[in-house]
Amino acid sequence: MTDLNQALVDIRSIRRQVAQATEFRGYGPLTLSATAVFALLAGAAQSRWVPEPATHPGQYVALWLATGVICAALIATQMLTRADRLHSGMADEMIRMAVAQFLPAAIAGAILPFILLQVTPAVFWMLPGLWQIIFSLGVFASCRCLPRPMLLAGVWFLLTGFACILLGGVRALAPASMSGAYAVGMTFVAAVHYFYAKKVSTDEDKEL
Repeated sequence: MTDLNQALVDIRSIRRQVAQATEFRGYGPLTLSATAVFALLAGAAQSRWVPEPATHPGQYVALWLATGVICAALIATQMLTRADRLHSGMADEMIRMAVAQFLPAAIAGAILPFILLQVTPAVFWMLPGLWQIIFSLGVFASCRCLPRPMLLAGVWFLLTGFACILLGGVRALAPASMSGAYAVGMTFVAAVHYFYAKKVSTDEDKEL
């Protein structure tokens, strides 16, 4: 029994090592493009219903957190089906790895607004910039299992986050500071996955 347990441990270790050395293909370009559209819709909704987020911070947080949850649910749903199709027997390990890499950033981003809401309102304007910086860290953490150009997406969100903080005050809470940054960033992410998927498909056809 001891030998069997050790063998199972060794197999799990090998699967983890293989997963870490394999690029994750579970993110679908179409779904990623949809998140860019949702960002634009959220920006339009903010312009209409939360025109002064500095005086209605709770509504601002609710709008953008709801948008984030919807986008995450869309990505997760397709990730489960796509990874199962493209990674077959390694799907579960690949999904766990992808989630573990981005999860700390997602948790930090979800908790941060509630902390800022509890402190002086004078610092609430920093939320969009901090959200984008945290998101960039999640992208960087995930880059080792994604196509190399994805590093540029991490750089984009990092720079837009710093730009929001440099704007300062209510200007950082403008709809474009979130919708523009995420619409452009997620469109780029979708494009990278789309062209990478085409490249992989072409390479596989050549091998056949």
